[in-house]
Amino acid sequence: MSDYANDVIVSAEWVDDNLDAFQSDDSEYRLVEVDVDTESYDESHAPGAIGFNWETQLQDQTTRDILTKSDFEALLGEAGITEDSTVVLYGDNANWFAAYAYWQFKYYGHDDVKLLDGGREYWIENDYPTTTEVPDYPSVEYDAGGPRETIRAYREDVENAIERDLPLVDVRSPEEFSGEVLAPPGLTETAQRGGHVPGAQNVSWAAVTDEDGLFKSRDELEALYADVGIEGSETTVAYCRIGERSSVAWFALHELLGYDAVNYDGSWTEWGNLVGAPIVKGEASE
Repeated sequence: MSDYANDVIVSAEWVDDNLDAFQSDDSEYRLVEVDVDTESYDESHAPGAIGFNWETQLQDQTTRDILTKSDFEALLGEAGITEDSTVVLYGDNANWFAAYAYWQFKYYGHDDVKLLDGGREYWIENDYPTTTEVPDYPSVEYDAGGPRETIRAYREDVENAIERDLPLVDVRSPEEFSGEVLAPPGLTETAQRGGHVPGAQNVSWAAVTDEDGLFKSRDELEALYADVGIEGSETTVAYCRIGERSSVAWFALHELLGYDAVNYDGSWTEWGNLVGAPIVKGEASE
């Protein structure tokens, strides 16, 4: 994995070899499972792993926004994480929500954070150790940095990308992209209108990983995005429905390839509800 732009991935084997450190009360290493809820975590998780609920712990339920700086500090401090901790994140759906957490860690200036390659499914399917025991680490003070706005996109940044013809990556399914459906099967429809942002290219979040959930090589990722004209020379805006799938694409673009990329976490939940926002229905933009 040395060909990636940044040292931001660890293997399941490496985590397994270092479980003693992850289970220590010492805050040097922390392992965190991030899922949409805690049902999977409650069933089983890697020994020493803390469980974060994406829906209730990693976003503000009132504003539908990321945590405030003070709330982020409180969450991590209560979990025994300091700003100097090496944090390894993993989760379900090939790291959907773990990648979102990773992006939020980076937004608030935590540099020593990594993803467990393959996520929860890879850990379970390859018979790595699990437990139902929930760790209780001593609370500590956490002093967040940032925010680092250079990795986040807002509505005006999307409007600017349209105006300047900058690359936009819609990582949703082809059916969501075309406007045929508003959300993946079984998930809540969060927008009034379907379709995609003008000029956006449809490159699925899942395209950056292999069938086992492991990230593709740098050469494969470069070729994937080059096929739609993205080669890192301009800022790329990634979006999805609620910002979690686009975090996977942002991770691949920004962290693995070293491209200038931003995550539009407002995503289609915001854009698809805006009055007057331009929307295209149908297949990929040319």
